[in-house]
Parts: sequence; C-alpha cells; structure tokens
Amino acid sequence: MRPHLPDKEKRNDMLIIRVTREEKIRLKSLTKRGKFACMSDYIRSRIFKQSDRKVISLDENTNNQLKSLDYELNKIGVNLNQLSKRMNSFAGYRISDSDRQLLKQALEMMRQCLILLQKYLR
Repeated sequence: MRPHLPDKEKRNDMLIIRVTREEKIRLKSLTKRGKFACMSDYIRSRIFKQSDRKVISLDENTNNQLKSLDYELNKIGVNLNQLSKRMNSFAGYRISDSDRQLLKQALEMMRQCLILLQKYLR
C-alpha cells in the first residue's frame, strides 16, 4: 500500500508531453540506469534537482574580467578569420612574417584566456 501523503505533497496535476519512439526508449533506459521507480520520478529529478546544477556567482571584478576575456577572444577570432581569408584567397599563398606574428599573438592571447578561465572555473 502507498504511504499517505499530505495534501501539499500530492501530485494531482498531469502534464502530457510528446516524444519520439527513440526518445521514449532513451528515457526508459535512463530511468532504469538511474534506478528510478518510473519515468516521472526520473524526469522530475532531472528538472528540479538543484545539486546537479553548478551555479557560478561572480563579483563585479570577476564579471568585468570575463567580459574583457570575451572581448579578447572575439578579437582573436577576427584576426584568425582575416588570416584564413588571406590564406584561402590565393593559390600557393605563403605565410608571411606578419602572419606568423599574428598567429603567435593569437596563440598567446588564447593561452592567457585559458589560464584565466581555469582560475575562475575550478
């Protein structure tokens, strides 16, 4: 016999969703693998369980640094796109010294961005 639940904990509203056959098979598999009693329990745990989510709170300084990082990564992308366009526009294009310098700068900027991201996301 099921345990008696207080009215506040009873689930009286029904939600119907449509899925493909493959999605349903995957849901059943995930339900069994997670050792849930039913798909509803599995889906509720995935939607409402907060412990699986990683929430990152940033102070103003960190937020500004990440915005700066985003700006720098965008500049790197623009530089790489310009270089790629030059290289692909001409048959037999040879990389010039200025192109090599541009690539070195982009690589160094990406390394600095990676170091900063690793510092804040650990």
